[in-house]
Amino acid sequence: MNYDLFPKQSYLCLDVKSFYASAAAVKRGLDPLHCKLAVVGDTKRQGSVVLAATPKLKEWGIKTGSRLWEIPKHEDIHIVNAEMEEFLIISTEITKLIEEYVPPEDVWCYSIDESFIKLTSKRMKGRDNQEAFSRHLQEAIKLSFGLTVAVGSSECNMLLSKVALDIEAKKKPNHFAHWDHDDVPNKLWPIQPLSDLWGIGRNIEKKLMNMGIRSVGQLARTPVDRLEKVFGRVMGQQLYQHAWGVDLSDIHKPAKIKAKSYSSGQILLRDYLGEEEIKVPLLERCEEIARRARKDRMAGRTLSLGVGYSHEQGGGGFSRQLKLSHSTNITMELYEHCMKLFKRYYNGMIIRQVHVSLSDVADDSVRQISLFEDEKEITRKRQLGYTMDAIRDRFGSTAILRASSYTKAGTALHRSGLIGGHKK
Repeated sequence: MNYDLFPKQSYLCLDVKSFYASAAAVKRGLDPLHCKLAVVGDTKRQGSVVLAATPKLKEWGIKTGSRLWEIPKHEDIHIVNAEMEEFLIISTEITKLIEEYVPPEDVWCYSIDESFIKLTSKRMKGRDNQEAFSRHLQEAIKLSFGLTVAVGSSECNMLLSKVALDIEAKKKPNHFAHWDHDDVPNKLWPIQPLSDLWGIGRNIEKKLMNMGIRSVGQLARTPVDRLEKVFGRVMGQQLYQHAWGVDLSDIHKPAKIKAKSYSSGQILLRDYLGEEEIKVPLLERCEEIARRARKDRMAGRTLSLGVGYSHEQGGGGFSRQLKLSHSTNITMELYEHCMKLFKRYYNGMIIRQVHVSLSDVADDSVRQISLFEDEKEITRKRQLGYTMDAIRDRFGSTAILRASSYTKAGTALHRSGLIGGHKK
């Protein structure tokens, strides 16, 4: 690989170690790196998921994705609810601090606890300068928030700064690592499983493994035309380039992605059994995707329904889709078709998860007139949907709720009090 053919850009990738757990620990006057604390979705539900755990609790085998009932009963272990609103405030304040050192346009908040910084100043370039600047940021954040930050650094691109963070910096005592193209053979290529490489998810990893590719080094030695046959030209070339430590991303030129579908899923708070109970959360999910489609002035023609059964009954479920006769964003139309799918494929088992999506979208102003439908009635329903959305936008999501949402089967009221799916 001739690296001289590709542009080089200096980047830092910052990650607050165990952000949720660390922020909760600092609030309680605890040392995040030495206390045992878990942040869970709801301390009152034994099946609640662990959202974050401090490093010391991870040593006990408790990590993100564990369940509340798996945490040992021990007086030294602190279990707290997620406080998403407060976490968001802290994340915003950290970003503001970073922007005191670099221009805002050079900072990209990748997630609530992770950011990229493009180093455009000459005095910040060079490995030694990047490390010194990183140390300064780490100390400033530690002093202001009591939080430890790990930093991945590269003079080449975003990818290598991110992988340096994930693979090395998070594990080092000084929480800093610097990777450049010279590190590709000895540090990048040994990475496996493949999903440890930024940009490779489980589905892509599975396809690569079916091709006999297990490590990043094997991916680098795979002919690019073979990758293109499986993943397409764009993705195939990107996988090949990433395996060689090449990344053309630039935070100054963000990709403009237009939504191709609208989806809403939910893990239910309890067991739901039968059509009468499940139709309420299904209606609420249809309401959500219809509202989001209307916000973009879009309508969809393909409806998909996914239902997950309780693990106590063996798990499983079904996922089916239906091609509609016309594009729509009318809630009750989507709901009626959703119930048709449910009645056709439901086998009577306990339901713990539902997912609804609307795809094959087009501009809502483009609609084919039907000889078999009352166009005036359809127009009335469409306008009613937009009117309800306007009221909710002005007075809040619970300003207008369907009567079914106030029943025991409803979940909309509970979800309205959440941020990111968790308690404020």
